[in-house]
Amino acid sequence: MAGRNQPPYRPRGGVNFSSSSSSRSFHPSRNSTKNVNSEERKKTSSSNWDNKAAIDGDIDDIQNLPSLVGTCPFMCPVEEREKRERLRDLAVFERLYGNPAKSSPSLAVKKFCRTISGKTVQDSDVRPLSVLEDTLNYLSNLLDSTEHPFEVVHDFIFDRMRAIRQDLSMQNIACSRAVSMYERMVKFHIISQHKLRRCSGSSISSLSYLNMEQLTKALATLFNLYEASRTSESIFENEAEFFSFYVLLRLDSKTQGTGETLSLWFRRVPSHIMKSTEMNFARKILRYFKLGFYKKFIHITESEASYLQYCIIEPSINEVRALAISCVNYGGYKLQPFPLAALSKFLMMKEWELESFCNDSGLQTSIDEEGNSCLPTKQTTLIHPKGGLHKYYPLESDRFERLSVEL
Repeated sequence: MAGRNQPPYRPRGGVNFSSSSSSRSFHPSRNSTKNVNSEERKKTSSSNWDNKAAIDGDIDDIQNLPSLVGTCPFMCPVEEREKRERLRDLAVFERLYGNPAKSSPSLAVKKFCRTISGKTVQDSDVRPLSVLEDTLNYLSNLLDSTEHPFEVVHDFIFDRMRAIRQDLSMQNIACSRAVSMYERMVKFHIISQHKLRRCSGSSISSLSYLNMEQLTKALATLFNLYEASRTSESIFENEAEFFSFYVLLRLDSKTQGTGETLSLWFRRVPSHIMKSTEMNFARKILRYFKLGFYKKFIHITESEASYLQYCIIEPSINEVRALAISCVNYGGYKLQPFPLAALSKFLMMKEWELESFCNDSGLQTSIDEEGNSCLPTKQTTLIHPKGGLHKYYPLESDRFERLSVEL
């Protein structure tokens, strides 16, 4: 069959995002971990974060699969690529010169398959670790593509990354290189969720829901891999920050009632993680959010959060700002409207954005005698839209702008 004797494909070029979160990098080497005492290692090894070993939840019948060592040298097995060419089942990124019925080994990427039979899967259908790393590099380079709407880019990378996780799981790969790959894939889901909030269209809600679902699955598997891939009494460089993501995801009311409570989860987190700067930040943010300390919540987010932590926190910033406006409205003096200029600095948003935010919340703004925009207080029209406000206003922060560029 054509293409079988071709050399393995190796994508070239830099990777748009590395395995690091924010500005810290992860390099799978003997220096990529930090020492931790034997008592902590024993505590961690007894933990079972999702009641599975290091297996991703994307394989329905993993127990019945044979022991595999992938031999496919391409991003997509030849048989699959040729079949999809015949069926004209090629994504826009896979089409050779735009032809919907023609691809190449340098364009086609293996699709995710929900149902895998242990009787039919072959070593030649599964990609080894080195090819999976190259495939992840290739997909990473597509993330900032501007030729197509982001939801199209996201949908393609989303599916193909699930296939990468599937191949890793089928081979039961647990090593520092797999950890690095999972960190990058978790990072993709976080950044995608951030970007999807700024997209419009009937499919965005579904894409966001599925993306969040896969984020939590990938994160759970990553926690297992941290433990399964340890070769000494050590911790991975970014481990604390990725554990903090789990805590910050609990800010979303949709996830607060799912799974075990945080108090139980915290008991299984090693003390060296609990004492880390990243976890202390996440716990402070969660506490300020629950207690309604909106000023501390906003300003500590701006000053201490990594960019990835901010991407997770961002939806909750709307809720905190709504609480602040409610307090100003009900607590202010009726004859003394609150100046929007001062309130916008307090809430770290542009003045025109604050005016729009107030209007979306049912409040009217006015202009005082000096021509300054104000928020009259004691208004009875304040509303909290069901499902929250869906328009996001970023924190006015030079720091986050710089971090987003560095990312």
